[in-house]
Amino acid sequence: MNEASRRYRLKPVGFDELPGWQQDDPSSLWPAMADCLKHLQNAKPYRSGSLGLSAPDLLPLLEAAAGAVPQDASEARHFFEAQCQVLQIIPEHGSGLVTAFYEPEVEVSARPDDVYKYPFYARPHDLVDLTEDNRPSGMDPNYAFALADADGLKPYPDRQAIDLGYLDSRGLEIAWAKSKVDVFFTHVQGAARLKYPDGHIARITYAAKAGHPFSGIGRHLIELGEIREQDISMQSIRAWLSSNPKRVDEILWHNRSYIFFREAEVTDLTRGPIAAAKVPLIAGRSLAVDRTIHTFGFPFFVRAPGLTRLDGGRDFSRLMLALDTGSAIVGPARGDIFTGSGPEAGDRAGAVRNAADFYMLVPKQAAERFV
Repeated sequence: MNEASRRYRLKPVGFDELPGWQQDDPSSLWPAMADCLKHLQNAKPYRSGSLGLSAPDLLPLLEAAAGAVPQDASEARHFFEAQCQVLQIIPEHGSGLVTAFYEPEVEVSARPDDVYKYPFYARPHDLVDLTEDNRPSGMDPNYAFALADADGLKPYPDRQAIDLGYLDSRGLEIAWAKSKVDVFFTHVQGAARLKYPDGHIARITYAAKAGHPFSGIGRHLIELGEIREQDISMQSIRAWLSSNPKRVDEILWHNRSYIFFREAEVTDLTRGPIAAAKVPLIAGRSLAVDRTIHTFGFPFFVRAPGLTRLDGGRDFSRLMLALDTGSAIVGPARGDIFTGSGPEAGDRAGAVRNAADFYMLVPKQAAERFV
């Protein structure tokens, strides 16, 4: 039994045991499944998580979906019922947890001035990927990146050092924003639409990180007694930062993690950004998962009693695809829902933090290994 299997167990259940399944309409997943199939046919397969599911395990489902585009919700549900076995993920301790993320829209300029002062940076040349082959002895095993200099590999400068000028004069700036807080929250979300003064829209998406662990500033503000735990949300954090401008650096620097971006092609603004699975996200149907455990492309049914802000007052019960990940998404029953792009999507995402039940839909042949 490996470490991952000690932290949770998988329980086979029937589709009739999924609360809300009969009311769900998963037909909007077909474009994303087609994108995943195209990626697997033309690029590197997704890395397998410790659970043991692989891209070849996923392919039969994606190929069957390509030949069975549903005409309505009932046909879509019947497709998954015919193709998959449901495995409930039961954590060893506690319950699952779901949060949400979105693609911000940030006003930017191609050049800095007295208004646009805060850069989005591309990946620096002295940032290298760490592997078990090059990781220095004693370096935190959670670090995935490091600084390469004449003395070897060491931890990369953190958020404070970069904000204070470590990357100045290297020509790494993609664009400049008006607000340091907007830049910070784009780091948290991992992607953004950039709106330039002439009206044109560009996109940036995650390229790498400085390597330091993510430390949530919401939890920090709770521990400082600045915001009550029951009131914490992206909106309440932003309001606090706006009301305490002299403490912004202190709070933001608590999260030493720093994200670098790359420019992404804008082909269809009705779809989300291209994320870790290398396909566009679909609002309300894309899930970020712990990629050390799970494998991209697999369907997950998420049930979150009490999460009513996303479904018009009804409890959240939806089939989704695992298409992204994040440094704060840790554990077998942990997910982050993509709510879409722009400020309204941000409002929907900002206060989501709910206990949830997670179910994987695994193609029947692969599921035999777990039943």
